[in-house]
Amino acid sequence: MFLVDSHCHLDGLNYETLHRDVDDVLAKAAARDVKFMLAVATTLPGYKAMTQLIGDRANVAYSCGVHPLNQDEPYDFAELRQLAADERVIAMGETGLDYYYQKETLVQQQASFREHIRIGRDLNKPVIVHTRDARDDTLAILKEEKVEGCGGVLHCFTEDRETAEKLLDMGFYISFSGIATFRNAETIREAARYVPLDRMLVETDSPYLAPVPYRGKENQPAYTRDVADYMAVVKGVSIETLAEATTANFSRLFHVPMSRLTD
Repeated sequence: MFLVDSHCHLDGLNYETLHRDVDDVLAKAAARDVKFMLAVATTLPGYKAMTQLIGDRANVAYSCGVHPLNQDEPYDFAELRQLAADERVIAMGETGLDYYYQKETLVQQQASFREHIRIGRDLNKPVIVHTRDARDDTLAILKEEKVEGCGGVLHCFTEDRETAEKLLDMGFYISFSGIATFRNAETIREAARYVPLDRMLVETDSPYLAPVPYRGKENQPAYTRDVADYMAVVKGVSIETLAEATTANFSRLFHVPMSRLTD
């Protein structure tokens, strides 16, 4: 069986007391059938540091982007484009809008979000979208910037079925995290039942949002298996079926050959 952690922050894990190094994290993941992961950037300096930490690996790919909560300082769109053109980068982001924590940077967030989509269309690299308390603006910008030209995924889905429907109509994929295992997440589970298996991804968003039974502890890519096991129950399919589907979806969305995602 082959699972992909479609969204993790490998540079944010605790390498002082919980993990020896990146190899240790990857070995723990592989032991639970999580054999490939997408390491996601949140700033441009962070992207550079992350790629330096992890290096070139057959089982890790990169995204490049600036998170909506990291818009306090301006950054150079030309540098974003240059870094994102690296062949190791398979996605733009994470990008998007977050009005829950920062409404004062709304203008900067929206400009950054639009630029990520434009670069994604130019480079044929999909966007990884974060949204919180900004559903309508997120959907509007995706539509206005013609996101279907590059495709994308709403990661760590916390919206409702109606939002899922609108995203699916745009050709989007939807990724579910450990939040779906939380007791009060029935709205997310309802959306998950609605999302077709061929448009679904699984992720950890580690080191954040560890699934039950690890809630409150540091998350890690190995726990993708717990998310996948749970989502298989929600979807009423075997774990093998869910793993096969989500791996194929990852390959299709991010243009990663299946030969790189198989035993």
